[in-house]
Amino acid sequence: MKRSGLIHALKEKAGLSRKDAEKVVDTFFGALKETLAKGDRVEIRGFGSFTIKHYKPYLGRNPKTGEQIQVTSKKLPFFKVGKELKESVDKP
Repeated sequence: MKRSGLIHALKEKAGLSRKDAEKVVDTFFGALKETLAKGDRVEIRGFGSFTIKHYKPYLGRNPKTGEQIQVTSKKLPFFKVGKELKESVDKP
């Protein structure tokens, strides 16, 4: 599902206007981004949690040339699925 599909589903199920549904989606994801950017954790019970993983610098290899390159440290968002979501997706 894309962002537009999420907006449409919210509009239909909650009886909101498209503009209001779009504002809700933008507000939710904006708050999620801001929280993760500060390094905090976001947990949605029954769905999962978003955290930031810190990766140390390492020596990598350019796949095209084979040359070794230094990869700098980085922080990336990480999603861990919740138990209820995992179980609902895995139903036969």
